[in-house]
Amino acid sequence: MAATRSIGNAILRNHSLCFSTASCYRKQISLASLFQRYGFPPSQIPHIISNNSFLLDSNIPELEKSLATLFSFRIPQNAVVSLIRNCPAVLEPKFLQNWEQGLSKLKAMNPSSSMIVNFLECSRRFQLDPVEASKKVEALKSLGFSDDVVSKILEGFPSVIAVSRRQLASVIEFLVEFGIPRDEVVDRVVRLNPRVLGIGVEQRLKPLIRELEELRFPRHEIRTEVVRVPRILGMEIGEFSRCLRLLEGLKCREAIKERIFQDGLLRACFEVKLKVDCLCHHGLIRSDALKLLWKEPRLITYDVESIEKKIGFLVQRMNYSVDCLLHVPEYLGVNFEKQIVPRYNVMEYLKAKGTLGFEFGLKDMVKPTRLRFYNLYVKPYPECEKIYGRFSGITKVKSKHPPGLWKLFKPPKFLTTDEDAKNLKSFMDTLK
Repeated sequence: MAATRSIGNAILRNHSLCFSTASCYRKQISLASLFQRYGFPPSQIPHIISNNSFLLDSNIPELEKSLATLFSFRIPQNAVVSLIRNCPAVLEPKFLQNWEQGLSKLKAMNPSSSMIVNFLECSRRFQLDPVEASKKVEALKSLGFSDDVVSKILEGFPSVIAVSRRQLASVIEFLVEFGIPRDEVVDRVVRLNPRVLGIGVEQRLKPLIRELEELRFPRHEIRTEVVRVPRILGMEIGEFSRCLRLLEGLKCREAIKERIFQDGLLRACFEVKLKVDCLCHHGLIRSDALKLLWKEPRLITYDVESIEKKIGFLVQRMNYSVDCLLHVPEYLGVNFEKQIVPRYNVMEYLKAKGTLGFEFGLKDMVKPTRLRFYNLYVKPYPECEKIYGRFSGITKVKSKHPPGLWKLFKPPKFLTTDEDAKNLKSFMDTLK
């Protein structure tokens, strides 16, 4: 009860003018208690109530019935919380009553919980009733999509219910005319990238293919890559040109270039796009992201997950800004487990102990080689050997060559016969 009252007080502090009456206060306490009974986090309840004023005019028993209906769809609790936070209008009793009946038609497709959540949210946003939504599902099936593919589409691109059948058919026909077999368009391209159904043919797809052909990519190579990585069709116009210019201007070791281009130039351009999107998602502008990739080309060959792990460690654990990567791009190029974590632990230990006479930065931690870092910060402090681990006494450095290999490279010894000695003596006599 105390937690419920603190939630109510938090709402009152944020909206003192709106909720100044005692009746509003009692209503918000009742709403907070109801949401708490259904497992909503107390920290999110004030946000949900204060940002959705219609909840104050709702009937508590009807609202509780709506919550019970929503949970009867077997949706995980965290997904329900996210759904109500993003689209609280789904709690309207009439909407859920209609969907309780309409959802029975979708059960034959064995829908996932995320598909149901996305479907409910989009249906409410676009003011669709179950009958209209069912027609959208039937339209997808009439285009040749199986129940499994339809589920993938509704799960990955729920806004498809707002796309006309004519536009859906035009996307499929364009890809078929481009040379991709229809079964691969239906069963692979759309399954792996459902959002392609919402891309305009005249506005995006045709200009994109035209751009690739103007960059002298063979049409058969474009088809192969689209089938292999359908997300290529989601690239903006001009992105391929920028990525290609970056790749053509790279200055790095041949071994790194071979890894970048091992799957072809088209795939390399797409990998650059993925890395740029990842860096922009974490706060960098596009030009800085491209500059960072040019300075540290190894980044192009890494997985997006490993890059996000390093950036998360940099921001959350080390308390650095993402902008510092522009000055120390090598941070994203080194190994996370073998270099970043042990070096950071050593520096944090020395800093807490007070043995460092300066304020170390990211450059001081990343720039030195492994041996130099060991000689500067680990070797003088024996207790850091275990923390660093790389050059500790426990670790045995294995020889690169098996023992006795040098004998194979020793030149053979030739015996000197009496005849050789006689010939040598005769030669020396002629020199006198």
